Amino acid sequence: MSQGPDGHDRPVRRSRALVVIPIAWIVAVSVTDVLVPPHIHLGPLLVAAPAITPLFGGPWTVGLVAALAVIAQTVIGVLRDPGGLLSANHQAQVLALLLVGVSLVVFCVVRERRAKELTQVRYVSETAQRVVLPPLPRRLGPLRAASLYLAAEAEARIGGDLYAASRTASGTRLIVGDVRGKGMTAVSDAALLLGAFRVAAHRDAGLSQLVAYLDRSVCWDLMEPGEAGSYGEAFITATVLDIPDRDGPVRMISCGHPPPIILREGRPRTMAAPRPAPPLGLGELTDPSYHVESFSFLPGDLLLLYTDGVTEARDPAGTFYPLAERITGWIEADPDAFLRRFRRDLLHHVGGHLDDDAAMIAVQRHAV
Repeated sequence: MSQGPDGHDRPVRRSRALVVIPIAWIVAVSVTDVLVPPHIHLGPLLVAAPAITPLFGGPWTVGLVAALAVIAQTVIGVLRDPGGLLSANHQAQVLALLLVGVSLVVFCVVRERRAKELTQVRYVSETAQRVVLPPLPRRLGPLRAASLYLAAEAEARIGGDLYAASRTASGTRLIVGDVRGKGMTAVSDAALLLGAFRVAAHRDAGLSQLVAYLDRSVCWDLMEPGEAGSYGEAFITATVLDIPDRDGPVRMISCGHPPPIILREGRPRTMAAPRPAPPLGLGELTDPSYHVESFSFLPGDLLLLYTDGVTEARDPAGTFYPLAERITGWIEADPDAFLRRFRRDLLHHVGGHLDDDAAMIAVQRHAV
């Protein structure tokens, strides 16, 4: 909640100012009802005052406005009845206002409880994401990096897409991946793979040995419960890269994951793997041989890693997001600036809501 220079919450101040509207309505209806001819009854219009108050006020504010409406209706009844007693019509109107007021107060109480629960859920999910999937460091040796995660479930803030980076003695290793499935199971599988990567990526073992270790680490954990010795349909697509600090090609193993893109002077080049490995978690079924691909990554280039939530994002007409086409001509040199523009463009393409989680890493090399 934003605060002004004096430390007061601005939304609270705005809601207090808006209370003037229903109170002014009560006063206007009351004065008019007393002045019009006796056969005209404007008292029922008082119900509009407490009815609009929940738009900006809480239970206490709604209760106050409802009480003022009941008092105003009672005063109207007394003034318009020569005998000084409320007529049956005015008694019914007062009772109706009481029922409406109580109902609205109960509604506001329930709404505030749900809002507090939602706030707690958001806090827990954001904390979990910071622990399981923290943003990449801005600097990774001679590399500048930025990361972006867009969850399909707005309140979840975290899903099955993953990324991580690890420094080695001679460079930086990156992984980006996508767990098959959604929900907490996907989060758990993503955390499992990230943990294995962080344990092993900084070692001197080759890229093939690293990917084989990752496959073994997740293979048994992705097995369907109660099916010892047989494997279910769970798996994780991933791309693992080794980027040297000095001049030299990037080494890559693709495990069924969308290919990286190099953006050089505004022109994108897709680094497809001619011999991809199977997704992680299926190695026991296929006995894979991990073929290491390589490609050049020059100073000033922007390297993009992403999940299929990006390329499979659809606009309202069902058209997939054409990543390479959309970023053609983009000359943002800073990874953070690039991802800010990319986020706006992707959400504009889909109309503001993704059907699947999407993650992207942008990395730029600087001369050493």
